[in-house]
Amino acid sequence: MVAGALVLAASLTTGAGQASAGTGGGDNDASCKPSAAHPYPVVLLHGLGATYYEDLNFLQADLALKGYCTFSATYGAYPGFPLVGGLRQISDSAPEIAAFIHQVLAETGAPKVDLVGHSEGAFQALYVTKTQNVAAAVDKVVALAPPAHGTSFAGLYSIAMALGIQPQTQAVLDAFGCGACSDLVTGGAAVTALDNGPIAQPGVHYTVITSRTDELVTPTATSFVNEPGVTNEYVQDTCPFDPVGHIGEAYDPNVWHLIENALDPQHASGFLCVLGSPG
Repeated sequence: MVAGALVLAASLTTGAGQASAGTGGGDNDASCKPSAAHPYPVVLLHGLGATYYEDLNFLQADLALKGYCTFSATYGAYPGFPLVGGLRQISDSAPEIAAFIHQVLAETGAPKVDLVGHSEGAFQALYVTKTQNVAAAVDKVVALAPPAHGTSFAGLYSIAMALGIQPQTQAVLDAFGCGACSDLVTGGAAVTALDNGPIAQPGVHYTVITSRTDELVTPTATSFVNEPGVTNEYVQDTCPFDPVGHIGEAYDPNVWHLIENALDPQHASGFLCVLGSPG
């Protein structure tokens, strides 16, 4: 299933640069100027352990092909080791993301951006908008499988809690350089900060998308933000036979359609569902 999605995505990527010149879209193009149809640049935030050139890169190319100015950067990497992002503590990465948002605004001249994130990047889209004084510069947040209220990481953290080794587990994660891992578990520091008071900020439009068969952000309902101004949806609400899992969500054309509809709800359209990857 992944192969099929990647072939489709690769074909979109191949045409993205050619099409963008005619549509006004762009992929990490500082000269891109948003169009009337898509007035806000889209900032894409990758997941834990990923980078700007993987995870959401095919979705980014598809959005650029459709006329959006799109931007992404690797956040949360350690100095001198840019190959793996999203590892540092959420509180360290969030200012990086906020600075990147301001950079995109300055380059494009747009008054606001839209944020699209996957996994940790989805959490960051919620967290940065709430904590980094950028809510006035954000029009939409589309969060794909965020551990908004913490995750058990496929039940492993729940086992650690049951065995009474939660502190030791967090110490191991920190020792291996994954401060974000311990931040995002149930009761983690970043989760506690995000959940302290309302998550949704005034004037920002939120959509949270997750899969019922997500095997990593568990339980899946931990992704939802049940507050005014937030639309929560499962992939299977639209595509009931899609078994897509956590990693596959970033590469699933069904998910891309849902994200694109959330970015442009006035022109939301139906689509033919395909089978995503269960992994």
